[in-house]
Amino acid sequence: MHFFLMFRNLFRNRRRTMAILLTVALGTGALFSFDGFIHGVLHDLRNSTIHSHYGHGEIHTKGYHDTVFETPTNHWIQNSREVENFLSRLNGVEYVFPRVSFSALLKHEKRTIAVAGQGIEAVKEAEFFHALNIEEGIPLQDQPNGILVGKGVADALQVHPKDTITVIATSPKGMINKGKFIITGIFHTGSQEFDNRVVRIPLLAAQKLLKSSFIESISLGLSDLSDWNDIAKEITSAFPYLEASPFNVLDEIYYQHSVDWLNAQFRVVQIIILFIVLLGIFNTLSTTILERKQEIGNLRANGQSIKDIMKLIMGEGSILALLGSIIGMIGAYLLLMLFSYKGILMPPGPGQTRQSLLTFSFEWSMVGMTLFFSFLSALIASFWAGIKVAKMPIAQSLRSY
Repeated sequence: MHFFLMFRNLFRNRRRTMAILLTVALGTGALFSFDGFIHGVLHDLRNSTIHSHYGHGEIHTKGYHDTVFETPTNHWIQNSREVENFLSRLNGVEYVFPRVSFSALLKHEKRTIAVAGQGIEAVKEAEFFHALNIEEGIPLQDQPNGILVGKGVADALQVHPKDTITVIATSPKGMINKGKFIITGIFHTGSQEFDNRVVRIPLLAAQKLLKSSFIESISLGLSDLSDWNDIAKEITSAFPYLEASPFNVLDEIYYQHSVDWLNAQFRVVQIIILFIVLLGIFNTLSTTILERKQEIGNLRANGQSIKDIMKLIMGEGSILALLGSIIGMIGAYLLLMLFSYKGILMPPGPGQTRQSLLTFSFEWSMVGMTLFFSFLSALIASFWAGIKVAKMPIAQSLRSY
């Protein structure tokens, strides 16, 4: 009987039903849209971090990431070939990138600056690290004396692709070594600190400058980020003196703190939107329920208990929440795909020098979460609005008009 009454009541006064549906749909659509944009920001930030800096994570000797050593090269990976061969055979590992880093001076004509150098296997890295955003020239690939420089470095030296610069580095034994390199390209990731300091040269050239054949770290590119924990366990089991650090640990300051801040911001906005939806539903339901005093009085007079009345009212609210949520999410999705499918260009964020593209990213978890909060809001509002009328004396309800 309750289900019959619920649906009959919903279609009996279409104006009131449409008002509630519209209230729920607008609130749900706003919550769904904001959730999608937050997912888009986090997705872009994750991809940028992975495909411009660290890969999905790095392998290095135990404690190396958190410790400052007087002679770091003494703590590099000595049997790198064995480790690389093992990594390349692991399920889920698609790319293996051995690397070394070094401090150096870059000299061009009368200008000299200090930089942080990276020695990389350029051919493999050019395919995976596509978020470097080569602004001028071409990526570093098979050029044995090529060098890829950040935009800040290029501006400081006033250089362009095809210019020749001198790299001066000190080996672990204190020997000063020089090498001449030709600029292949200039990258602009948008991270000011990275673009102002980092240069990349071929791995063999970096090892020649350092007079060392060891590898500092090995970055990994996985087929799926979710495979990282299992792969890390296999690595540490096979090589106990190594440890595997995921990209969010390696870039805790910029990436992880940004993720934590955005999630906290979303929770605040989520609470605000839910409160607005709750008040909107309560206001509409209160008006509707107050207009139905005589109907509720008749139901009580016919033997329906307060519990039965509350089930009826909260059931109607639940159906309206479900229908309104579906309408709101579908409407919001269609509008976003129609007007902002290419993204929204945003100004540079803190510490950034490039504009970013705000995109909407759909995930099924958003649907479940939005439905849950909308349903919960409708239940609270229905209970809040209905309990007073349901407890009203039967005689008083029947005299109401």
